[in-house]
Amino acid sequence: MGNLKIRDREFQLFIPEEKVMAVIREMADKINADLKDKDPLFVCVLNGAFMFASEIFKMLNFVESEITFVKMASYHGTHSTGIIRQLIGLNEVIEGRTVVVLEDIVDSGSTIENIISQLRDMNPGEIKIATLLFKPAAVVKKVQLDYIGMEIPNDFIVGFGLDYDGYGRNLRDIYSVVN
Repeated sequence: MGNLKIRDREFQLFIPEEKVMAVIREMADKINADLKDKDPLFVCVLNGAFMFASEIFKMLNFVESEITFVKMASYHGTHSTGIIRQLIGLNEVIEGRTVVVLEDIVDSGSTIENIISQLRDMNPGEIKIATLLFKPAAVVKKVQLDYIGMEIPNDFIVGFGLDYDGYGRNLRDIYSVVN
């Protein structure tokens, strides 16, 4: 698909689904190798990471692992508000466990920093961060990212779980804003 319009904005194809899936496969292979003897808990950050989490979780070889979900919000329109709101929290006991946070995109780093801080208070054995997309030019908070799918420019994007005011999450490809 070429260009498309979502609400009042035009978007152009940026990353086709085939490339997204190849990157997820590479990430899954690394996670499988790194954590093969652990009992990891995967934490999907909703809403945006649900498609990424679904695809990568299906590619993991762990017999003993779990996935859970937390919901955070910081965006309004095409910009981060800078205020992170936790809408749904973690209910699992994570003390001593390896926790892998699955995030769709890390841009400012504020959401991941907030999640890491909350997780540390629960005494996990280790925390690892896996992000499908990373915008180094947008980083405000320095956080350790263990698994990065792709580095991208600081453009606003939608698709594969990422949205524009709730729209566009269902797109299989990733699109960048034109105007």
